[in-house]
Amino acid sequence: MPLPAHGPRLGTLILLSALCILPVNIFLPSLTRMAAEFGVEYGVIGLALAGYAGASAILQILLGPLSDRFGRRPVILCGVAVFMAATTGCIFAPDIWSFLGFRLLQAVIAPTYAVALAVIRDTTSREKAASRIGYVAMAWAVAPMLGPSLGGLLDETFGWRASFWFLDAFGLAVFALCWIDLRETNLTRSSSMGAQFRSYPALLKSGRYWSYALCMAFSVGAFFAFLAGAPLAAGAAFDLSPAALGLGMGSITAGFMFGSFLSGRFAGRVPLTTMMLAGRTLACAGLLLGLALYAAGIDHVMALLGPCMLVGVSNGLTIPSANAGAISVHPKLTGSAAGLASAITVAGGAAMASIASAVLTEENARFALLLVMLGSATVAFLAALTAHRLERVRTDGGES
Repeated sequence: MPLPAHGPRLGTLILLSALCILPVNIFLPSLTRMAAEFGVEYGVIGLALAGYAGASAILQILLGPLSDRFGRRPVILCGVAVFMAATTGCIFAPDIWSFLGFRLLQAVIAPTYAVALAVIRDTTSREKAASRIGYVAMAWAVAPMLGPSLGGLLDETFGWRASFWFLDAFGLAVFALCWIDLRETNLTRSSSMGAQFRSYPALLKSGRYWSYALCMAFSVGAFFAFLAGAPLAAGAAFDLSPAALGLGMGSITAGFMFGSFLSGRFAGRVPLTTMMLAGRTLACAGLLLGLALYAAGIDHVMALLGPCMLVGVSNGLTIPSANAGAISVHPKLTGSAAGLASAITVAGGAAMASIASAVLTEENARFALLLVMLGSATVAFLAALTAHRLERVRTDGGES
């Protein structure tokens, strides 16, 4: 597949990625005030989060194929433009149902992250794509860490609508940057949506694709299990204050940032599946260490959070390479592969969070959390091992 001579600057893709993830939680500190202003129960305003997640998962599957058919540039620009219009609608919504409708429409921005990954793959080799994805993934980790703090500050100073004004301004800046810097990178566009979907089975039947996608899904699954179970595990076992608990839960995200940085530095020089296996080995070893410390009766908060931080580092090592591998399987379906992989990853994370929530109790929380995370990490390790084997078969001229 020919590579365009010039892709967008890495900074453009990093800012676009931050815009994709920031709307998820920037307004969370304002939920109580918003519910009071709209005169609804807290559970109703909570639909702004759950509905957004559901809509983004569906749109992940749609926008990727559209970028394969019509190009990356128009899909990204249209996505950002619709996002800005929806954000303006949220600001001026006269009632809760109008607000929720515009909030669902805001979710169109989320899948542009997958399209941005397709842009990276369009303009770089497979291994170098993993390196660039590693740097972009750091923004994906930083934005949700800073979002609630920024939203809370804006709400306290100017009211809850200020968060949406900020998103509108940020969206306008990213739109202008993409308009100037983002050239079309998809040089092998499908002739029609029908032709594209007829080639879809080649992707869906690929063992290589599924091994990469499942490795991502269950790597992220361990992270989501931690988010679901850590408040109970750390709170019940160590009686942490809310502030200390929040700081402790950020440890796994800090680990992910460090692992993503290492991916940016080394992924271009190391085979993708080697990076994936290194990350998965670190995750399993860290969680086994956590279980060993528990069995030894070591009752310290770092005996729980330390191994979980290693899971964050391992995910930073694994996910950029797994992403690069998944979107490289079928050159004509790069956007579709990126969108589908994102949807599979979201589903895997949701499934593991549900499992953790179902099995954890105050009595077993620490042990059960580590065990659930280890189960997810083990499945991801087996998927990485399968990807490694299938890549070797492909290199040797076999079928995968």
